[in-house]
Amino acid sequence: MTAAASDLRYPAVEVAVRGDDRLGETPLWCDREQKLWWVDIEEPKLQSYSPSSEQVESRERDCTFLGSHALTQSGRHLIAEALSLKILESSDDPGNVLLELEYGLDNRLNDGRVDSRGSLWIGTMDNQLHRPNGALYRVDPDGRSAKIMDGVIVSNGIAFSPDGTWMHFTDTRRHLSYIFTLDPEDGTVTDRRVFADHSDSGDRPDGACVDVDGCIWTAFFAGTRIVRYTPDGRIDRTIELPVTNPTCLCFGGSDLSTLFVTTARKFLDDRQLADEPLAGSLLAIPGAGQGLPENRFGL
Repeated sequence: MTAAASDLRYPAVEVAVRGDDRLGETPLWCDREQKLWWVDIEEPKLQSYSPSSEQVESRERDCTFLGSHALTQSGRHLIAEALSLKILESSDDPGNVLLELEYGLDNRLNDGRVDSRGSLWIGTMDNQLHRPNGALYRVDPDGRSAKIMDGVIVSNGIAFSPDGTWMHFTDTRRHLSYIFTLDPEDGTVTDRRVFADHSDSGDRPDGACVDVDGCIWTAFFAGTRIVRYTPDGRIDRTIELPVTNPTCLCFGGSDLSTLFVTTARKFLDDRQLADEPLAGSLLAIPGAGQGLPENRFGL
C-alpha cells in the first residue's frame, strides 16, 4: 500500500493511497496529528495517512471484524472490534475493553461517530446482511450505553449537524436514511423521520459526513458515486468515482477542504477487479467543500 498521485481518467478524483482494502471504512481526520485514520473491516487493520509526508502506516488487528474507530480527548483510539469497544493507548496496543454490546447475537459493531458532547453513537448490524437484528446505541464516556433504535439490518451513515441539533443515520439494507432531532445538552433524540428513501431504486446509502453548510455527503455502496444533499433533502451535487464501492467519507487536510473517500473490493469478481484497479484505495477530492473538525470521545 503506497501513497499515489491522481488517476488522470478522473481528474477531479485523486488517489491518496493506492491500496487493496477488502472493506475500507470510517475515515477520520485527526487535526492534532494532521493524519487521516481509517480501517479495513474484514481484513482488520487500523491505518493512517499523512498528506504532508505521504507516509502510510497499517496495523493489523487480531479480531474478526474492525467495524469502526473514533478519536478521543486524551489522544487514544476507541475501536469497535466485533461486539466490543476497546481503548487503545497506541495503534498497535491490544486494547482494554470499555464495553461489550449484544453478547451472543450474530451481529457486529459497524459505523460510529462522536457527538459534540463526547458520546459515541454506534450501530450494530446482522452478519448475514438481511435480518433486522441490529440497533443504534449511544455510548457515554463513563461506559454507560442507551439503545436508541432497534430493528436495524445494516447500520451506517452516522453524522451530526454543525450546531449539534440533528443526527443523520442510515440503514443500508433498508435503503433508508433518517434524521433525528438531537438535544445537544443531554443527548436525547426525538422526531425520527425519513430523510431519503431509496427503496424503489435499490440504492445502498453507506457512510456519510456533514459539511459547514449542514449538507450531507453520502457514499453509495455498489453505486459508483457520492452525493451531496442539502438539509432539506435535495441533491445538489453528484461525483462519479472510478470504483463500484465507495463506503464512507470525511473532510480532511490542513484546511478541511479535501474530501477523503474509502472504498472496498468486497463483492467484486476477478473481471471487475481487473477493470477497477483503484478498488480498495483511499481516494481524495481536493476543494470539494468545507468540513467540520471531528468530535472526540470524552476519555
